[in-house]
Amino acid sequence: MSAVHDYIDANLPRFREELFEFLRIPSVSARSEHRQDIRLAAEWLAAKMREAGLTVAIEATPGHPIVVGEWRGAGEGAPTVLIYGHYDVQPPEPLELWTSPPFEPTLRDGRIYARGSVDDKGQLYLHIKAIEAHLRTAGRLPVNVVVVAEGEEEVGSEHLIPFIEAHAARLKADAIVISDTTMVGAGIPTISASLRGIAYFELHVEGPSTDLHSGAYGGAVVNPAVALARILASLHDDEGRITIEGFYDDVRVDPEYRRELARVPFDEAKFREETGAPALGGEAGFSTVERLWIRPTCDVNGLLSGYTGEGSKTVLPARAMAKVSFRLVPDQDPRRVERLFREHVERVAPAGVRVAVRALHGGDPWRARLGGPLYEAAARALEKAFGRAPVYAGEGGSIPIVPAFERVLGAPVLLMGFGLPGENAHAPDEWMSLENFEKGTHAAAALLAELAG
Repeated sequence: MSAVHDYIDANLPRFREELFEFLRIPSVSARSEHRQDIRLAAEWLAAKMREAGLTVAIEATPGHPIVVGEWRGAGEGAPTVLIYGHYDVQPPEPLELWTSPPFEPTLRDGRIYARGSVDDKGQLYLHIKAIEAHLRTAGRLPVNVVVVAEGEEEVGSEHLIPFIEAHAARLKADAIVISDTTMVGAGIPTISASLRGIAYFELHVEGPSTDLHSGAYGGAVVNPAVALARILASLHDDEGRITIEGFYDDVRVDPEYRRELARVPFDEAKFREETGAPALGGEAGFSTVERLWIRPTCDVNGLLSGYTGEGSKTVLPARAMAKVSFRLVPDQDPRRVERLFREHVERVAPAGVRVAVRALHGGDPWRARLGGPLYEAAARALEKAFGRAPVYAGEGGSIPIVPAFERVLGAPVLLMGFGLPGENAHAPDEWMSLENFEKGTHAAAALLAELAG
């Protein structure tokens, strides 16, 4: 293994430059104008995977393509590891809040600033370089490997689950490894033990057939913007609890996991400082860590109504819209949450407006079954790379494909992420620690060897 790690150290400058090439491709999956960029990113990644020594295919879907790389030289008796990541990225707006252009990667203070640097191009690419290091030095991998890289993670992975179901025999694996999560702090390797699910909706409120003069009609016609505000205000009580009837019925409380989270090193003051918020808040009776990792949430993600340009326009808007998302925990079901949300909106909507709830996407929550060869191998690999044993923590975000992988392929999933708190993954000035990219490459290479044992 020393030759593998020596190879990584000797080639880190090249790895970084290649990552910068990857980051320059604006592979924004949510925007139709970037469809060619998505294809370009898939082709670029496929070429680098071939250079590393994998057999690669770009698989078409009704949406964006999936890149599949394989190496089966370890033989039928050896374990097979499936490595998953995504090459699509979030939209970069608002552009004016970026210190440097989002698709011109810049190294500042040990951080790689670019859209997709940590979510997920940097974390995916370090696995490709770990594979390359093994194949260039030993001529083989310690285990069989399949790499699956999709281009739709940021828009709900609509076509990945059908692809996995259709190719389950080809993708069959003994372990699934994903690096798309964060560490709890610098220098503290972390294995994520849980993910929140998601249920995402648009809430539409319509009133008059057209915008009206607020002087001529205000007070006699129900204002959709005001009606929307009342509906949104009804979603929480004064203690921060979600008021939708039946919402908490399926929330599983695990006292042992809650005790484990209490031992996780978490700097609440630093966390608040990174947010820029004057104070933290949330559901009463729970710590910040618990609110982030093991409690469900309801958030307004966007609002649209009426006149929002410069100056005044006294208009009574004809319609109003809000984007509302719920983060879910075991054993909540996004389909049931959709039904409960619709019923709540219909119950509290004032007379004089029409309401409609449109589901955008959803994903199930997940909790790991800790222990066993996969997690023991990961702990050894992370300790070799970072010089200390990992901690186990939750993750507030959602990766809908994780429970689907376990369900379809019947293999355990390891979330071994190398992001850091405050990395602005979906915001301006997204960054990834250069040190974590480098140590993560060593950890990924060590993991392959540990899993062979």
